[in-house]
Amino acid sequence: GRGALASEFVMVGAHYDHVGLGYVGGAQPSNFGQVHPGADDNASGTAGLLLCAKNLLARAAASGDTPSRTILFMAFSAEEMGLLGSDHFIKNPTTAASTINAMVNMDMIGRIVDNKLQVDGVGTAENFETFLKPAFDKHAFAYTLGQSGRGPSDHASFYGADIPVLHFFSGLHPDYHTPTDTLDKVNVKGAVEVSSLVSETASIMATAPERLKFKSTGAASRG
Repeated sequence: GRGALASEFVMVGAHYDHVGLGYVGGAQPSNFGQVHPGADDNASGTAGLLLCAKNLLARAAASGDTPSRTILFMAFSAEEMGLLGSDHFIKNPTTAASTINAMVNMDMIGRIVDNKLQVDGVGTAENFETFLKPAFDKHAFAYTLGQSGRGPSDHASFYGADIPVLHFFSGLHPDYHTPTDTLDKVNVKGAVEVSSLVSETASIMATAPERLKFKSTGAASRG
């Protein structure tokens, strides 16, 4: 971060755990004991996180002295066991929740089909959809926007601490939590485009003069 905004944070996160041999995290009993590769859930999000860090580092180097919030990249473990990693961070933060402007989560971004992308959490800050429109317009996805900040992924831990959140998600599929969630089925080009969109979104959040104002949402979403 730089200047007057440096003590505020934008968090970009993804979970790097999966269900291992299938004994935890809702895997099918018939697959117990088999390796579950987790290429989409969530190696795709973890790779996207690293690419986002690379993109934003390049942006920071080119932006000169523009005031900017600090961007914190975080890879969570034990998401599949109940959001344990992100919940631990919220309860034992390295920076106070009050300093986090927003949290952006990538969980399962590797199965883009027909250019469709779901983004949940757009109701968790005042005028969030309008605020995000410039970033979304730069990437020609067919968006499905969900209002809720709830859902079974790490963004929910931050939403519970009154922090605006977004979750980027390419959709469920038959290989979810099975041994067939393999690399050959990942739409690499689509996942790279999602990571680029997240980079753009995080950059806007980091440089906007005003902080986002949290809003509570109602019904849960898949997240």
